Formats: sequence, structure tokens, C-alpha cells
Amino acid sequence: MVTFKQVSKIYERGGDTITGLDQVTVEVAKGDFCAFIGPSGCGKSTLLNLVAGLDVPTSGDILLGGRSTSRFTGDDWTRIRRETVGIVFQAFHLIPGLTAAENVAFPLLLRGERGASVQARVEDVLELVSMTTRRHHRPSELSGGEQQRVAIARAIVHQPQIILADEPTGNLDSQHGAEIIGLLRSLVQRFRQTVLLVTHSTEAAEAADYVWAMKDGRLMTRTQHEPVTVVA
Repeated sequence: MVTFKQVSKIYERGGDTITGLDQVTVEVAKGDFCAFIGPSGCGKSTLLNLVAGLDVPTSGDILLGGRSTSRFTGDDWTRIRRETVGIVFQAFHLIPGLTAAENVAFPLLLRGERGASVQARVEDVLELVSMTTRRHHRPSELSGGEQQRVAIARAIVHQPQIILADEPTGNLDSQHGAEIIGLLRSLVQRFRQTVLLVTHSTEAAEAADYVWAMKDGRLMTRTQHEPVTVVA
């Protein structure tokens, strides 16, 4: 589903050369839950940004669903993010003036969808993340864990094949963080969505099928985990 072939990302900042990724080759198959773990600056978020088309590699090739992204235009990436990729951020990025349901509906409205089908899909995903009773609340009226659940609902409402989760538990306490990781795990089991998780947390990474440890822009070691079953 996601393939990196000798991908590097080099930044030039104030006359300094910074290596974000250094010849990374990795493949994440459909339905895999893969975690990338390591210290700040090791390249984890750079990797996710490249998958999402929020940045472009300096060299190498990235394939999504077997298609090279090297010639994708801005319009191509917009379509990919609206149809194929869902992104969950550490900072939630919910729209303050909208209710939970309206935030979740937003990606569908951007695609031009309207009417009862949008409402039905929003209700489905709010139920999936256990936020139905909070559908009319705005972000300021929700706890951090509840905001992250809404953010996940928004990321999956368009039924993406790939979910990118960038430190999704970073602003949560351990209990709510564990709930969010369990929710991501359940999505893999129920819908065979591919999840790429970036995290500092070894506890969060334990839920993944396997973990890549990163250092200085490189993949260092891969740890396989026993299958995890989550009852949703």
C-alpha cells in the first residue's frame, strides 16, 4: 500500500544542510498497522508528510497503491487526501466554531457531497468512535480525548485506505492515549485500513503489528509483535 524506494529528504536552512530522511526503503502492506518510533528530529514526521504529499522527496520514489507519486500534481495530491489518505494530528486541528458532527462532515462537504448520505455517514463514524452523544458539542466543550476521537472520525469519514497518525496521543494522558491507540487498532481489524503511526511512546507502539526504530533519518531496527485483538 505504501512503498519507499531509497527515499531521501534534504533541507537547506540558514546555510546548513539537514537530512530529514536518508535513503529509506520500506514497504507497508494493506491492512498493516506500522509504527515508527524514535527521538525528535529522527525523520518520523518527515516520513508521514511525504506519504501525505505535504512535502516532496529530494530523491527516491514513493508509491501509493502501486502508483508512483513522482509526477503527482497539486490537484492529484488534493484528490489523494480527499479519497485515499486520512490524517490524524497531535493537535487535533478541529474547527472551533463547528460542532463535532460538522467537523466530521467537513471532508465530505469539500468533496461536494450533500444531503442525507453525508448525515448518515457522519452518524456512522461518530458511533464508531463512541461520540454520538457529543455530536452537537463544539471542540471547546470536549475533553482532549474526545477531541481526538472526533479528529479520528473526521479522518476516516471518507473511508480512506491509509490512515496517517502523527503523535495522536501526544496531548493526552495515558488512559485516553491508550483508548485512542485501541481505536486505531480496531480500525485495522474491522476495515483492513493501513495505519502508519508516528510516536515517541513505546506503549503506543506496542499496539502495532511491527515497529521501525528510527535514528538520524534512517530505519534502524524492525520489531515484530504478536497479533493483537481488540474488542470494539
